[in-house]
Amino acid sequence: MIEKQAVVIGSGPAGLAASIEAAKRGVEVLVVDENSLPGGQLFKQIHKFFGSADHRAGIRGFNIGQDLLEEARKNGVEIWLDSAVIGIFPGRELAVEKGEGNGNKTLQKIKAQKIVIATGASENAVSFPGWTLPGVMSAGAVQTFINVQRVLPGERFLMVGSGNVGLIVTYQLMQAGADVAAIVEAAGSIGGYAVHAAKVRRAGVPIRLNTTIKKAGGQEELEWAEICQVDSSWQPIPGTEETLEVDTIAIAAGLKPLIQLARMQGCHVEFIPELGGWVPLHDKNMETTCPGIFVVGDSAGVEEANTALEEGRLAGVAIAEAVGTISPSRAILEKEEIWKRLENLRLGPFGEHRLLAKKKIIEEGNRQWKRE
Repeated sequence: MIEKQAVVIGSGPAGLAASIEAAKRGVEVLVVDENSLPGGQLFKQIHKFFGSADHRAGIRGFNIGQDLLEEARKNGVEIWLDSAVIGIFPGRELAVEKGEGNGNKTLQKIKAQKIVIATGASENAVSFPGWTLPGVMSAGAVQTFINVQRVLPGERFLMVGSGNVGLIVTYQLMQAGADVAAIVEAAGSIGGYAVHAAKVRRAGVPIRLNTTIKKAGGQEELEWAEICQVDSSWQPIPGTEETLEVDTIAIAAGLKPLIQLARMQGCHVEFIPELGGWVPLHDKNMETTCPGIFVVGDSAGVEEANTALEEGRLAGVAIAEAVGTISPSRAILEKEEIWKRLENLRLGPFGEHRLLAKKKIIEEGNRQWKRE
């Protein structure tokens, strides 16, 4: 049995931030990730971040990822890649299928004083006749193709969904030389930031609101998509059908938190639609109702990269305080600064609903703590 002070599950922005903050305060940290490369979604993000200098405005996502990796290694964080956590058991014991670098895996058992679940989120699917044809894929898969593998998976695209992912991937497709026929959005308003929508529209891509995909077809692979308008009950309006010649459909229908490990451990969860669905309850330290188990980033509620980084930092400081490598008085000051930045990120029309949802999670989490 291997013993570690802290094990972080997931090496995306939240997991790396948690590991860095804990490690540089003297905590022994192991990061476990099932992927062959660390960094998570940051390495798909070729666009520049915007906001404040505190949140790396003007720096591209993959550059932020490289900086985080370098900082993690500099602070002595151990990283296991091609390694999957297959279970968390009582007493904070983990079973890990550890990659050995030669295609082989060994089963490792780890006992951790603290565990951080930073497993991120998965993309929502949209089913329609023809959705299993080659050429229909998630927007995240498209982004991996063009930004990581440098492969354009099609020539003429239809994007389903106008959230930030749909808007950003549409623009990146055009940068890669693709033709995007349209973005369709079933809601009556655009789901993402206006700055992203404006860039797409200036590039000539129409955004069709109150419109969805009805079906798709082709002989052996995707050749066309039929779209239609929907009414206030989200039902197709007969006679509004339109056929587009496309060879790829990208689905950007939102994300849901990956919380299987939290459920396995018995953490209390609640359905919070503003944050993507079922979310583990946690306190202001990001600690769940299971003592010693923390949850950060999209697995704590789908938001964006900067809030994921700050939640990771918060958990890292809280873990250092809990294992005794920093004093409670120092931890309080550091956590207060992080919470100020988090609240600033959740201001404005796009952030207020997330701010209220997070307050609800923390209040309910505190009630669960008192009951137990």
